[in-house]
Amino acid sequence: MKKTKQEKRREKKSFRQAMDRELREHRSSFIVFYVLRALVIVVLVRQLMLGSYESAFFCVLTLTLLYVPSWLQVKLRIELPPPLEITILCFIFAAEILGEVNAYYERVPHWDTMLHTLNGFLAAAVGFSLIMLLNDDDRLTFDLSPFFLALVAFCFSMTIGVLWEFFEFFMDWFFGMDMQRDTVVHVIHSAALDMTHSNKVITIPDIQDVVINGESLGMGGYLDIGLIDTMKDLFVNFIGAVVFSVAGFFYAKSKGENRGAALSFVPSRKTRAQDYLRQAQEENGIVPQEGQDAEE
Repeated sequence: MKKTKQEKRREKKSFRQAMDRELREHRSSFIVFYVLRALVIVVLVRQLMLGSYESAFFCVLTLTLLYVPSWLQVKLRIELPPPLEITILCFIFAAEILGEVNAYYERVPHWDTMLHTLNGFLAAAVGFSLIMLLNDDDRLTFDLSPFFLALVAFCFSMTIGVLWEFFEFFMDWFFGMDMQRDTVVHVIHSAALDMTHSNKVITIPDIQDVVINGESLGMGGYLDIGLIDTMKDLFVNFIGAVVFSVAGFFYAKSKGENRGAALSFVPSRKTRAQDYLRQAQEENGIVPQEGQDAEE
């Protein structure tokens, strides 16, 4: 049945009200959200004044992404613990504003490595949470062991890491960007240098300079084209995934009694008191469809 314009307006109004209540639910994440949003707006105005429209785009993107955690909570009726929500908000700010706009990827050693490690941890938390929510659903018949819960969380995190590296390669290959950062190395081991084509690995040690078209690169060595950066990113993603997966295993094995610090990052289903969208719909005369009620 097609909805009338009045019904659509009431639904939009209900969603806006739910988003506002969601943002204000936890004082700590509320403060972090508004502080980061204010900082992004200041940076946006500055970049516009400098005529740096690419950086201004990253600022607008960041402002949008900062609302994503609250949007997901309202839309999917899940509750993100404040530590997880704050970490996601800070991750977005660190990656886009500090990393891209302020060039921390170039200026701060291991900035990219730190973010990829955190990404592995967060992705494992998301994967673990999704399976936990499904595993506890009475409508489903499967029941995964703690080991498989941890394994799925680990695989989910690594999949996200691999897909991101695919995206970086795609952007570099088709748009000439440098998301897969190059690395200066001083030794090359390659069978491609064997003129006899006998698959013998040829080593060129102690590389101090590379000359291209008669001009020195001035890098003090050979410039690797992103492989080392990619493998390093996947490795630190692996570390973050393992850390959370191990914590998740012991949490699931103890049936929730052994809550380590890592498990403060596990979302849960909203209770009826936390379901702000349903509350707003009731206030605006919208009856929720059957099956959408939040569980107690």
